[in-house]
Amino acid sequence: MITSDDELRLVLDQLLDPRGDEWWNSFYKDRAKPCPFFVEWPDEGLIEQATSGQLPTGRALEFGCGNGRNAVFMARHGLDVIAVDFSRQAIDWATERARAANVSIELRCESAFETPLEPASFDVVYDSGCFHHLAPHRRVPYVERVCAALKPGGWLGLVCFRPEGGSGFSDLEVYERRSLGGGLGYSDAALRAIWGSRLTIRTLRQMRKGDPQIGSFGEDFLWTMWAQKSA
Repeated sequence: MITSDDELRLVLDQLLDPRGDEWWNSFYKDRAKPCPFFVEWPDEGLIEQATSGQLPTGRALEFGCGNGRNAVFMARHGLDVIAVDFSRQAIDWATERARAANVSIELRCESAFETPLEPASFDVVYDSGCFHHLAPHRRVPYVERVCAALKPGGWLGLVCFRPEGGSGFSDLEVYERRSLGGGLGYSDAALRAIWGSRLTIRTLRQMRKGDPQIGSFGEDFLWTMWAQKSA
């Protein structure tokens, strides 16, 4: 018997293809495979935020840190970083990268929904590729968790699939097919509806292609968004 929203979400989780730690560990195991974001460079939008003086100091939280490329960049820019990923393989890779860069990062192998967070405790929450892998029934709790973790005046940085980058599935089709495909794509209007009622969206644009000359990652099938919590 379902008696709470959390129990309902667990039941809905079981309807979909499992994407637990075993799946993600397998994904990150082969570091040499041709995957666009298996590079060492940070996102071009994160670099832009830093060079424009809009990346604050203080504490940063990254959900879905992968191999640590963005966490290392933020740590190099003076932020006290907690980086979270569901995959032990990803966390091990990020640990090696942080050690090689000689920066201190608190790395956690946990679900974004389970890692303990104090309310209003982060100046930056960064997500490059986690949000678009969330099932529709996990979307609102995730947004609420991110917004609660931000300090007043804090920033959210988000990179996620544009419509052409995602599977093309609607929320209903996710449950009909029992799969998110390779991840969900979002329109400009959808992102504004999801995030704009809680945060002020300062930038929402198509991501620019990365530039190996300066060491930046970017793909044009992605969005880059920066939004700010009210002070």
